[in-house]
Amino acid sequence: MKNPTDNPPFSYLVKVGNVSANPVDIHLEADKDELQALAETWDVISVDDFRADLQIARWKKDGIRVKGRVRASIVQSCVVTLEPVPSKIDEPFEQIFVPENSKLARRPANDTGEMMLDPDGPDMPESFVGDTIDAGEVATEFAAMAIDPYPRKEGVAFDGHIEDTGENDKKPSAFAVLKDWKKD
Repeated sequence: MKNPTDNPPFSYLVKVGNVSANPVDIHLEADKDELQALAETWDVISVDDFRADLQIARWKKDGIRVKGRVRASIVQSCVVTLEPVPSKIDEPFEQIFVPENSKLARRPANDTGEMMLDPDGPDMPESFVGDTIDAGEVATEFAAMAIDPYPRKEGVAFDGHIEDTGENDKKPSAFAVLKDWKKD
């Protein structure tokens, strides 16, 4: 994937001040130019369809919750044959945003100042600056994470490839170099 630029390929700005506690449903679909920009950003052959169904609502006092589902149809190159491989993305997601100066944006730490994160727990809220968040960019980020990094055409395998699992790797003994050494 290419580095993001100042202009995201798909954008839908939400004014934080206009978001209420009651969730608002929003349906987004990319147009032809946005599909092409997404393909370039994701470094795939093409993006044939991209849509997101979102629910945006207030979270706690001044946070925003964006949750929903993103769907896309993409075509990638097979890592073995380089032939086109179509695939579908269908990902549910949820992201919480809080203002940059919010107490809720602080990362939890223990007594020694180490950051404590639970890998199975909920994600920490993202912070935002200003009075808008880009819900379209959030949807594209979750879709990008769902792209198969090694797409393979069905039934294709690496011929003659032997997978090294590291199962037979043994750490050499510190005394192994001395076994053939003889004192004169």
